[in-house]
Amino acid sequence: MRILVVEDDKDVAGFIVKGLKETGHVVEHADNGRDGLFLAASENFDAIVLDRMLPGGVDGLRLLETLRAQGNQIPVLFLSAMAQVDDRVRGLKAGGDDYMTKPFAFSELLARVEALTRRGKTEAPTTKLTASDLEMDLLSRSVRRAGQKIDLQPREFRLLEYLLRHAGQVVTRTMLLEGVWDYHFDPQTNVIDVHVSRLRQKVDKPFPTPLIHTVRNAGYMLRAD
Repeated sequence: MRILVVEDDKDVAGFIVKGLKETGHVVEHADNGRDGLFLAASENFDAIVLDRMLPGGVDGLRLLETLRAQGNQIPVLFLSAMAQVDDRVRGLKAGGDDYMTKPFAFSELLARVEALTRRGKTEAPTTKLTASDLEMDLLSRSVRRAGQKIDLQPREFRLLEYLLRHAGQVVTRTMLLEGVWDYHFDPQTNVIDVHVSRLRQKVDKPFPTPLIHTVRNAGYMLRAD
């Protein structure tokens, strides 16, 4: 996806842009409302992450109201420190599709942005996840590869499920800590490496083709070569 981030806080913007690029998205950044409005109105994006309080004479509300008045219906996620109910209501009434408050977890922001771009599409609930000859049944909580049952501990199952849901994508350590362990900080341990190693022993070692790959200086990826 191509995403526009309009955020004046350098650290917050850097964190979001880096995370989105790590997950395979193309990202443009504007640090003020005027530039953000120009980019949003003149280029094609799949979604916008928009701060409320912006320099440049155009705040987030005015930026979005202008886009909507022009007939631009691009999905917009407000991301703001303005957390009162009235603030959120104003953002949604201005045409926002979702509203998150700071501080925030990147994994949630990513999930919400991706959910916005799927809006209007009807999909049957996912009950099975597959990659090559690996199959996970979410209802029976069972895993098989090449027809052979693989017994996993609960955390191993959750880790493999996360990798399968992001098959073909680089999954960073930050994403795994938040999505599998529910950590919103780095515990400075090798917990991820230990569990990935155990998972490989069960999912990859008995079979000729490895599926779980290390992406140097980035994280992991589940894919069939």
